[in-house]
Formats: sequence, structure tokens, C-alpha cells
Amino acid sequence: MEIANPIYDVVFKYLMEDARVAKIFLSAVTGLDILSLEMLPQELSVDANDDKRPKATVLSLSIYRLDFSAKIREADGQESVIIIEIQKSKFTNESMRFRKYLGKQYMNGNFFQWVRKDNGRSYKSGLPILPIYILGERIRGFEEVPIINIDLAISDRYSGQPIYGRHHFIDALFHKGIIINVPALSQARRNELEQLLSIFDQANRQENHHIMNVKETDFPERFRPIIRRLQAAVQESEVRDIMTVEDDFLAELNEYESRLAEADQQKEEAVRKQEEAVRKQEEAVRLLLRLGVPREEVAAQLGLSLEDLPELDG
Repeated sequence: MEIANPIYDVVFKYLMEDARVAKIFLSAVTGLDILSLEMLPQELSVDANDDKRPKATVLSLSIYRLDFSAKIREADGQESVIIIEIQKSKFTNESMRFRKYLGKQYMNGNFFQWVRKDNGRSYKSGLPILPIYILGERIRGFEEVPIINIDLAISDRYSGQPIYGRHHFIDALFHKGIIINVPALSQARRNELEQLLSIFDQANRQENHHIMNVKETDFPERFRPIIRRLQAAVQESEVRDIMTVEDDFLAELNEYESRLAEADQQKEEAVRKQEEAVRKQEEAVRLLLRLGVPREEVAAQLGLSLEDLPELDG
């Protein structure tokens, strides 16, 4: 069957706008027992004022973001609320933008819960944030790892013994994380999660890259609403049009990056040639001076001022 390619931001947005589908997807990715899920206001593009690149290039570099407030059931049966933050980018060199947005989330005054102390008084504590990064570029050193899990390890500094207790203070300030390493998903089908995330495997895409070919029966029954949602996206003309716009942005980005790389290469070559010319000139000056040629004549022959000769000679 044909499904829309969720590596495109517009397709992923369409997928996650379905509350039931989003809950299935995030429950699988996080491994959490999600009881309810609420999509929070979204941020699609970066602030162009923070970037001196052409506007289209900035748009093509934008990181797609989705935030959810999730009520989850803990292992001990208690219920709590966390923020699940999804940041999706085609590139791995956007870590500063990731950090900037994550920092904004920590500063968001709406992401808090009331915590009651033993004396009966209550205070505000930040909600735990679980970031999920979906990256379209291979991560060096993790080429064969499709899903990278970053966990918290709390321990006694003196003894090194792990501590398994929890506290709102720690939950509010330190976080776990998940990275979906899209290029490493190819042929990785070792468990149900990797089977689900194969929807991002670009080896399944057709020639125009917008459409992917998959077999619905390759996915566990509980994940099939996700596949059907992506199948429905193929029929949405607006989704198809925006995928074409994303292609145009990416093509412009590639051209821009190529021009930058070429300019850098030319600059490096010019610097190398200049350094080589200076080195040869210094060698000529030292040779002539060792042969007893007067400084005035050396300067005249090489087109230098007398003031330059002592420095070169030194």
C-alpha cells in the first residue's frame, strides 16, 4: 500500500494531529503508559531575525516542533503529568537551536505542578520534560543504532551506589531523552518499535520521495491506525502541495550549502597560496643576505621596503 512519507514535516504534522494515532505513536516510542494526551501550541519555524541566511534557507533549516501534555501511569500505579517535546530536523548540526527551544520550554510558566510539602504547604515545581529528536542525518559514532535512549543515572557520589528514589526537584531539572536516528532504521526490524519506525525508512520511498510503499501486514495490529492515517494523507492535495514546497526549500538549501563550501575552499586555497608566497619570499631574503647582497639591493630586487627586511631576517 502507498503511504505519505512522514519524513516531511507536513505529513508528520498530519499524522500527529489525530489524537488516537498520536497516543499510539508516543506510547510506543516512549514506552510509557499514556492515559491521555493533549497537543500544545506548535512552533514550526525559527526566528529569521536570529539568522542572516536568506529567508528561504532559514525556512528550510527550521526545526519542526510538537509538544504534548501527557498524563501517564507510573509503574507504582500513580498518575503524573509530563511534557513530551518532539523536535524533528533533517540535520544533526542544529543542536544550538534544539537547546534554545528546550530552554524556552523550561522557562514556560505554564509547565508546572503543585507539590505539597510535609508541613501542608504547596509550591510550584516544573513538569518533567521528555524530548524526542527525530533526525534525518546519520549520527557519527551511532551509525547502526536506530533508537538512542538517554537515561538518568542517579547515584551516591561517595559510594557510587545507584539511587532509585525520585523527587520533584530532580524530575523538574534533569531529563531523559530519545533520539530516532532515521538513517539507521534501514532493515532494522528487531522488535515492534523498530517495525513501527520503519515508516521513516527512506529505502521504501518511491521515485518522487513523497510516497512510500509498505505492507500493512508488516506492522503489528495495534500500529495499523498509524499506517492508515499515512495512507489517508496521500489523498490530501494540500499535504501533497506542501511536500513539493519542502522539496524546493531543501533544493535551495543544498545549493546554498554547496556555494558556501566552494567559497570556503577557495578562501582556504587563497590563504595557502599567500602563505606559500610569503615563505618563498622569506627564503629568498635570507639567501641573498647570507650571500652578502646589500639590504638595499635585496629590497629592490624583491620589491620590499627596508623596514621589512629585519623582520624577515630575524
